[in-house]
Amino acid sequence: MARLVAPSQSWLFGRGVDLTVFAGAALVSVALVLAAPWLGAVGDTPLWAWVLLVVCVDVAHVWSTVFRTYLDAEELRRRPALYVTAPLVAYVLGVLAYLGSAGLFWRLFAYVALFHFVRQQYGWVALYDRKARVPDFERRLDAAAIYAATLGPVIWWHAHLPRAFWWFVENDFLSGLPSWVGTVALVLHGLVLVAWGGFQVARVVRGEGLQVGKVLLVLATWVTWFGGIVLAQDDFTFTVMNVVLHGVPYFALLFRYARGRLAEGGYGPFALLVRAGLPAFLLFLAALALGEELLWDRLVWHDRPLLFGESGLSLPSDLLALVVPLLALPQATHYVLDAFVWKPSRDPALLARLGWARGAREGSPRGTVEHSPVARARLAE
Repeated sequence: MARLVAPSQSWLFGRGVDLTVFAGAALVSVALVLAAPWLGAVGDTPLWAWVLLVVCVDVAHVWSTVFRTYLDAEELRRRPALYVTAPLVAYVLGVLAYLGSAGLFWRLFAYVALFHFVRQQYGWVALYDRKARVPDFERRLDAAAIYAATLGPVIWWHAHLPRAFWWFVENDFLSGLPSWVGTVALVLHGLVLVAWGGFQVARVVRGEGLQVGKVLLVLATWVTWFGGIVLAQDDFTFTVMNVVLHGVPYFALLFRYARGRLAEGGYGPFALLVRAGLPAFLLFLAALALGEELLWDRLVWHDRPLLFGESGLSLPSDLLALVVPLLALPQATHYVLDAFVWKPSRDPALLARLGWARGAREGSPRGTVEHSPVARARLAE
């Protein structure tokens, strides 16, 4: 039997991967921002950075959800109503919002995206706590810390609009919040994080150890959200801080899941994409993302002729009400499905496919997980 990892040192993917995708993503973000003057990236995000960060990280990570959902015939048969209803409802609501006004559509879309970004950071912390079997008080304190690290800067942002950057388009966030509300938000967010940090120090003093991965995740979240919103002075800084920590860990999650699903014989003709390894996996997603952005540019934005050419269509507003929500559908569907497909209580095989079945059985006070043959084999190692 392999030696078990102490709860205080539980990692999600493993020590090296956790340090890379969480702490490493934050460090790369900071390094890019500091190097911006030498990279010619001060101000608006240059084309090379847009391709690398927005297309190959942000948009590509949205498409990676297909390995959890639409590329898996067995998963589609298991929950057909979810996978049909989610995009259908998202599209209908998008069309109705756009018919109200383009501004209404982008405002609703921005707030849904913001909610998704915040909840994803909370989801990582919740997974760490699940594996480490932390008590309820610590779980609630961790939740308070991650919400403080994200929502504190966001509220401050709303109290200091307009800024040199927006989430999607100009004026997508509501303005008019008094500046003192932003100050109070930062003070409160600081108090919560100090209390959380004090609790971590107390754990070490008591000899309980430190859950290093979780601590680095919370710190990385604070660095990128505070730095990318409160300290940011341009679109490049916001873009770097916004997308890297959000997208890179998600790639790790999906590739880990895809390998686990492949070991069960899943994906049928699409298995080659996973079997070929991480580079092929990422190149496939980048190709999908680039194809999506080509359509956005040709049909809607017309602002990157160097990459997509000068040709394009000028669509009337009534047709845009059908086209824009359709182009936004991969992202909207990703937001909706993410709220359902990563819950172990709804999919007993999920933790086994992620290689976390051992942590689920030892770390969850909410019951056991039904392990697949592959998971049982791993547990017996």
